[in-house]
Amino acid sequence: MSGSDNDALVIALSKGRIFKETLPLLAHAGIEPVDDPESSRKLVLDTNREDVKLLILRATDVPTFVQYGAADLGVAGKDVLMEHGGEGLYEPVDLKIATCKLMTAGRVGDSGNDGRRLRVATKFVDCTRRFYAARGEQVEIIKLYGSMELAPLVGLADRIVDVVDTGNTLRANGLEPLEHIADISSRLIVNKASMKMKHERVKTVIDDIAEAVAQRG
Repeated sequence: MSGSDNDALVIALSKGRIFKETLPLLAHAGIEPVDDPESSRKLVLDTNREDVKLLILRATDVPTFVQYGAADLGVAGKDVLMEHGGEGLYEPVDLKIATCKLMTAGRVGDSGNDGRRLRVATKFVDCTRRFYAARGEQVEIIKLYGSMELAPLVGLADRIVDVVDTGNTLRANGLEPLEHIADISSRLIVNKASMKMKHERVKTVIDDIAEAVAQRG
């Protein structure tokens, strides 16, 4: 299915917290899913509007689908967008949902400063490289896809870079947040071509969602 099928407006979302917190914003724009993504096996969800479809994707894939026009709009965390690079996308609205921080973390009391190159475990490889490069530090980056907190505990890495919400998981594993890299929240993103080709419909959705965010905030 392409973003232009039957000229439907296609919106890419990921399951879980972002989906749940986006639903009221979409409802304000008059868009409600007919299927529940948690119970449905469908990856393309119908909505109460014939001309709007929802794609359910992995969070990290949302910007790629929007960039290449397989979706007209999407919702993605700023952490995912920073790692993706944001090519081919507009980012018109900060939805102020799914907020957290991107931070470095390490074992409590471990300065890590014994003169050798730090090893940093993360799934945010590009963000991490840019952060340390800006500080003039060369680090060895180890790409992990999950269970980041394990890395310092078993000696795989000195530091991790991950999103931190409450910090409870870090503390439970004897780690502490160290340096703040970025404040994270979910953003509405738009394919640049869709903004031109479907301008009126896309702009209406953007405005309605922005209005919902403003009312809530």
